[in-house]
Amino acid sequence: MIKIEDMRKLVQDGRLDTVLTVFPDMQGRWMGKRVTGRYFLNSVAEHGVEACNYLLTVDVEMEPVQGYDFASWEKGYGDFHLAPDFKTLRILPWLEKTALVICDLYDEAGKPIEIAPRTILKTQVEKARKLGYSLMMGSELEFYLFKETYESVSQKRYQNLSPSGAYIEDYHIFQTAKDEPFIRDIRNSMESAGVPVEYSKGEWGPGQQEINLRYSDALEMADRHTVYKNGVKEMAHLKGMAVTFMAKYSTADAGSSCHIHTSLWDANSKKNLFWDSGKKEASGIFKNFLAGQMSLAQDLSVFFAPYVNSYKRYQAGSFAPTKIAWGRDNRTCGFRVVGEGKSFRVENRIPGADANPYLAFAATIAAGLYGIENNFKLSEIYKGNAYLDDSLPQVPLTLNDAVLRLEQSQTARKLLGPAVIEHYLHAARVEQSQTDRNVTDLERIRGFERL
Repeated sequence: MIKIEDMRKLVQDGRLDTVLTVFPDMQGRWMGKRVTGRYFLNSVAEHGVEACNYLLTVDVEMEPVQGYDFASWEKGYGDFHLAPDFKTLRILPWLEKTALVICDLYDEAGKPIEIAPRTILKTQVEKARKLGYSLMMGSELEFYLFKETYESVSQKRYQNLSPSGAYIEDYHIFQTAKDEPFIRDIRNSMESAGVPVEYSKGEWGPGQQEINLRYSDALEMADRHTVYKNGVKEMAHLKGMAVTFMAKYSTADAGSSCHIHTSLWDANSKKNLFWDSGKKEASGIFKNFLAGQMSLAQDLSVFFAPYVNSYKRYQAGSFAPTKIAWGRDNRTCGFRVVGEGKSFRVENRIPGADANPYLAFAATIAAGLYGIENNFKLSEIYKGNAYLDDSLPQVPLTLNDAVLRLEQSQTARKLLGPAVIEHYLHAARVEQSQTDRNVTDLERIRGFERL
């Protein structure tokens, strides 16, 4: 991380000539502009930049989608304002002489854009702060690495791809050594970009990787997550390789997750409120928070699994959860409790690697605080194989199911706001409609001759 004064000297010395002014869109991707270092210092640093507000209404193909209240052709697709958050200013070592700063979005009257992902998260963080809480969060992202370029993958129509590994490499030191030059470059580059890394390991699929980032406060962690995810894609491209963060890229192989770790702290004493140090056990506030998460896991699933593909990851015996239960270090449950003392926390295993971290974090915080405010009682700890227990509540298994839960949830509207819920419900409905009207390869394989 650098200060604006440091940046001025880098520009003057010719060591920095480009600044990415970015914000996360609905999909959690960076959108924004490349600005010359000189112009950034002379103008953008003080005044910000403008961008078209259609960027919060586009689908994954960047097509403007109709039906949003926020922006449309009828409203003329005007601009919103990008205001740099200078605490996020950093050098990106994998891009030549380039820095990045994350921006917040405001309308022409200077009001925050309510449905912008970073604003949604900041709103929940501020709610926690007013209650005397701060949150420490960490996200574990998995991805698949391929001995392909993005161009070759596209030319193959995303079939018959060559992953970097030939067999399952979970914790496998020899197999991961084959990818170590690239993975090492990611670790070191992220450290230099102000995204601290703890470790890397192979995951439960051929070519599947996990690089764990150091936890932080909620907003900083979401920023780190997004810098990392975008950076891994860029670095793969520069190395002539390709990665995917799809939740389930292959029917035969494990899905890729985004496990979210959360602990609640006293904003003043910096004490982990999830742990009762006197009794050396989970606190009452932890039980309330986790009960809130579990009670709203179905209602808020759209924010953990926003695409049709997201739900194909939920397969029994695959280390992806299918049931809403909690257990102590039990990976068959949707919620896994780990650590003790300062490290005591809950891991939400429901989100996939395709989740927008700002939205997933916001949903996590909102649900947990709701549990505290309403003194929710936590169910009994689950022991055993949750996959096999049909008495447990089910994680929604399709996007349609998740949309229906969110549509019917008055609690979600109360916690996140009606405008936010309607905006992201519309996005989910459009995502579902894209699949509903498109013929798939599976349909052709099964039906072309046999039906």
